[in-house]
Amino acid sequence: MRLVGSLTSPYVRKVRIVLAEKHISYDFVVDIPWNADSQVSDCNPLGKVPVLVMEDGTSLFDSRVIVEYLDSISPVSRLIPESNRDRITVKRWEALADGISDAAATIFLERKRPAAQQSPEWIVRQQQKITLGLEAAARELGSKKWCDNNAYTLADVALGCTLGYLTFRFPEIAWRNTFPNLADLVDKLEKRASFVETLPKE
Repeated sequence: MRLVGSLTSPYVRKVRIVLAEKHISYDFVVDIPWNADSQVSDCNPLGKVPVLVMEDGTSLFDSRVIVEYLDSISPVSRLIPESNRDRITVKRWEALADGISDAAATIFLERKRPAAQQSPEWIVRQQQKITLGLEAAARELGSKKWCDNNAYTLADVALGCTLGYLTFRFPEIAWRNTFPNLADLVDKLEKRASFVETLPKE
């Protein structure tokens, strides 16, 4: 298998962590979608990463689809529960984490536009999504060890990638001080080899 993605995307990192946790071998191809010479659209018509290209040439895209596929092909370190109720809980956490990442990535890209073309109102709207999303995550995590009570799951992977992206791209957002329980979770996650090996970098 071949994974196409960047070294900064929280969605790509989520897939890389799942691959590492499940001990699935793959080739990693770094390709930045907005670069002029990007070939991402050759394997994903939407021009987005991550893309998982399988042995037969079939491409899977959207991180949520990819990680669900990866979790289904190997019984090692199951990250998505089989029980419908628990499964939905974990997927809901993933949606929340990805939504925060969506808002953050939108701000990052908006700020790359010429100053005269940027929309301050749009940026504020995305900032509110981040704030409300973090508040919801902290509230739902509470004093639990992991997002899904006592089990390490995809929920923790997704949230950890999102918080890592905020630290990487938006150091001015003092989420660690505001939400100490989220900071405690990330501190635990960052001791895992899968997180250490996938730290975002330019």
